[in-house]
Amino acid sequence: MIVGIDLGTTHSLIGIYADDGPRLFPNPLGDLLTPSVVGVDDDGHVLVGQAARDRMVSHPQQAVAAFKRWMGTDRETRLGRRTFRPEELSALVLRALVADAEAALGGRVAEAVISVPAYFSDAQRKATRAAGELAGIRVERLINEPTAAALAYGLQERPDGSRFLVFDLGGGTFDVSVLEMFEGVVEVHASAGDNFLGGEDFLDALEAACLADLGLAPDALDAPQRGQLRRRLETAKRALSSEEEVRVECRLGERAIDWRIDQQRFAHLVEPLLQRMRAPLERAMRDARLQPEQLDEIVLVGGASRMPLVARLVSRMFGRLPLRHVHPDQAIALGACVAAGMKARDRRLEEMVLTDVCPYTLGTEVARRDEQGRPQSGFFHPIIQRNSVVPTSREDTFWPVQPGQSGIVLQVYQGESPLVANNIKLGELKVPVDPRLPPEQNAVDVRFTYDVNGVLQVEAAVRATGKRHELVLERNPGLLDPRQIRERLAALAELKVHPRAKQENVALLARAERLYEEHLHAREQLQQWIARFRAALETQDELLIREHRREFGAALDTLEPA
Repeated sequence: MIVGIDLGTTHSLIGIYADDGPRLFPNPLGDLLTPSVVGVDDDGHVLVGQAARDRMVSHPQQAVAAFKRWMGTDRETRLGRRTFRPEELSALVLRALVADAEAALGGRVAEAVISVPAYFSDAQRKATRAAGELAGIRVERLINEPTAAALAYGLQERPDGSRFLVFDLGGGTFDVSVLEMFEGVVEVHASAGDNFLGGEDFLDALEAACLADLGLAPDALDAPQRGQLRRRLETAKRALSSEEEVRVECRLGERAIDWRIDQQRFAHLVEPLLQRMRAPLERAMRDARLQPEQLDEIVLVGGASRMPLVARLVSRMFGRLPLRHVHPDQAIALGACVAAGMKARDRRLEEMVLTDVCPYTLGTEVARRDEQGRPQSGFFHPIIQRNSVVPTSREDTFWPVQPGQSGIVLQVYQGESPLVANNIKLGELKVPVDPRLPPEQNAVDVRFTYDVNGVLQVEAAVRATGKRHELVLERNPGLLDPRQIRERLAALAELKVHPRAKQENVALLARAERLYEEHLHAREQLQQWIARFRAALETQDELLIREHRREFGAALDTLEPA
């Protein structure tokens, strides 16, 4: 069975393409959105989702979020007794999602289509695939998030020749893609974005302004207090979408906070972030060689796109109101489900063909001669230009720089700078040549082939000898190799992860602990409620536990209305 997954920075979702179209599955708490947060409890059990998110407030050193931004790096995070790489943290979220799908379907899930930001690098895409392997599923395809959003909107059903721009602002990443529909083909013309721009950055701007107004240094708050403040500011940020002014009240230690902010000041605070959005938008349109009036529709997706100032920016730039009728938090997941249906060859999707593009330019290092004829190395020579439709294959020819060279080294890079020092090295391929031949007779034909799954194959053929050499870049420096994946998979299998059936209880206790951290006046009452609920859990009587869980949740709602 194949599922579609939106593995997001702040929230993740899972679903399938069912008889009635794409369908998303709830987690044990009944929510479609599962927070992309991982933590551990006092006993070392792993928490995923809402329980881990609440744990971040009460025990900030025992939970982590926004690790999607670290994908493709070797950064490690310590939780409890062990450390986790970004792939492992993502794998734990994927495991929880798959467990939810299996509970709803009553069968095993073995394959998935996972959405990734359009501007994810080669390393980040491979790290996402490794996360799927660590979670025990085969990743059939990675689909760019704006492309998935287009499928959710049913843009493939529009008249031939229709052109669309998809604007995707999530919690941690920003993507924009220009797509065209013709003869049953959804083709991506251009993609651009910023992997470090999202709703979290808008929250950072609010936090900085709040602390400045209160005369507090950024390090004045301890981790639990900062977590509590950011939670209140997140609520305020959402309220600013519909209210002219919002008030933030909370108690941080002995200090009572009472802060106000209005829409006008918020817009001023985040203006630099809005300006950062302009460059990818303009770049995508330039690469697609289109003018704003040539677009038929503009689609907004991603939770952070709810902010009115984002819609205003898009409306000003393109001279029209964007589409927003599909739930912005669910659009990418729904599109991933459609893509999963395509992979499963659902008969209703047989006539649809989906193409994508290579988000970065791929090439090799070359030397160029200066005015005196001396070779100067370090220059980037593009072979596959960014926004080339994939799968794609391009060939170029290279020669040794000096007479007597016994070989050339093909240094493979990804990036947009004319100098390789500013680009990302993906690997290298050493190609022997005959040192007795002059350079002009030692030509090497080099072919780059890039597929829809982000795998780059480099082939080099020496004309003089006919010998061929190959490099398949399935791994980048800092990523896990197959042996390391097997080791990490075994380590993850030994982790004590709370079973799905207990998630409601775990999440409720984590919420109570967070409220205990926040509400000094209600601590005694909260302790009594926690003790009573723990006693109910000890009975192992499901009917009694369900009754106490309902009462416990209602009691917590009196402190924190939904």
